[in-house]
Amino acid sequence: MELYDVMRTTFACRDFTDDDVPDEVLYRILDSARFAPSGGNRQGGRVIVIRDDETKTKLGQLCFPAMRYALSQIRAGEVYWQTVHPSSVDFDEVAHDESIPIMLPLFENLADVPVVLLIAVDLSVVASMDQYLDRVGVVSGGSVYPMAWSILMGARNEGYGGVLTTLIASAEAEVQELLGLEKHMAIAAMLPIGKPVKQLTKLTRNTVEEFVTRERADGEPFTV
Repeated sequence: MELYDVMRTTFACRDFTDDDVPDEVLYRILDSARFAPSGGNRQGGRVIVIRDDETKTKLGQLCFPAMRYALSQIRAGEVYWQTVHPSSVDFDEVAHDESIPIMLPLFENLADVPVVLLIAVDLSVVASMDQYLDRVGVVSGGSVYPMAWSILMGARNEGYGGVLTTLIASAEAEVQELLGLEKHMAIAAMLPIGKPVKQLTKLTRNTVEEFVTRERADGEPFTV
């Protein structure tokens, strides 16, 4: 596929067929994704390929508390999981309340996904330039998310699809124990990968003029 076609049609796929993702195809995807940039070229990204149904099921279940919290915040009229405004919802009160439905069936049926990739990043080698700012850190992600997105674009190029999910990061300690990761290996994302039930080709996104300005944040919209 042409690069721009891949960029314009790599969508968040959460529904997969029963088709397998052969190891040779997955290796080819990862062999190209490894060229994604990272801070100082330190290459702190780590990928764990998970095909075991029991492990996939456990990973899906570890996402349940985060989803229950998110739905509770939505019901309270809040933007879920944001860090700017304090939440009126107590995480501990809702995280294990089984009366709160799971919003995304994907995580209840994660064992049905052909392959799941767990993406971690080694914080002992990543340059976290915002570590002293009084807010949640985001810069470390610049050394791992380009690789994660390259994996998804590579999957699209091969006729497959996936979605970058981060709910699993809320259960980092449990995931580290489950998968044998050291404490300095931060959980960045989980990518379910498979053959899409339906391939979307017309995605809805803001126009360039809606999110790009000239010279300043309050500058003129960038257009040609």
